[in-house]
Amino acid sequence: MKIWLDGGLQDIASARVSVLDHGLTVGDGIFETVKATDGRPFALTRHLDRLTRSARGLGLPDPDLDEVRRACAAVLEANPMPLGRLRITYTGGHGPLGSDRGEHGPTLVVALGEAARRPDSTAVITVPWTRNERGALTGLKTTSYAENVVALARARERGATEALFGNTVGQLCEGTGSNVFVVLDGEIHTPPLASGCLAGITRALAVEWTGARETDLPLDVLDRADEVFLTSTLRDVQAVHRVDDRELPGVRGPVTSKAMRIFEERSGDDLDP
Repeated sequence: MKIWLDGGLQDIASARVSVLDHGLTVGDGIFETVKATDGRPFALTRHLDRLTRSARGLGLPDPDLDEVRRACAAVLEANPMPLGRLRITYTGGHGPLGSDRGEHGPTLVVALGEAARRPDSTAVITVPWTRNERGALTGLKTTSYAENVVALARARERGATEALFGNTVGQLCEGTGSNVFVVLDGEIHTPPLASGCLAGITRALAVEWTGARETDLPLDVLDRADEVFLTSTLRDVQAVHRVDDRELPGVRGPVTSKAMRIFEERSGDDLDP
């Protein structure tokens, strides 16, 4: 396997990042995960736009998007596979052990891992921890993911693949790596960005393509929603058949099925919408 590091391709077995890289020592970094089908990335422009927004929000220099595109193309060409998880990681670079940044400049790593098509439906749980809709990192896709690791581990223990968070005022927010949609009386709703959720790329496309409404939703909407589905880069649109102990009727409802079909058709027609 080949990855991109320090301006070129390197063997993954021998590639090295400094043990003093700020992305490792203090989580000072951002990332994007891009779906790649037969070596072709999906929605790369949108992902790179968000990478830049996250960099600015964290106070990092703007990434060189031309280099990032070259890196993605080189890694995809060097590692052919039918379905891949293309990961772009951009950190504060070599720095001191404290929170102050060093003067060495950022680190860029682009890597690719094999992925499998997700099942059409899944189970989720809710967790007692909250997203802070007013935090310094709210809305940024940073490498500070330990909170998600803990929540996802709890979901796995309970036979689920995702954990859903509320925010500090009791509203439905997001999953550890997904956005959440609910169907109420035939209409699709999803929490607004003001709830503290990440501006997911698949979320934005699903809103555009299905006409979903951005709505402040109490966390307990999950107890009465007719249908629930998730969106993310590798899930696309995925139905939810269980929330905690509540079984939803059928494998997937009619509104979710239509949303899945629309997303599959539209994303197949345009790889960089």
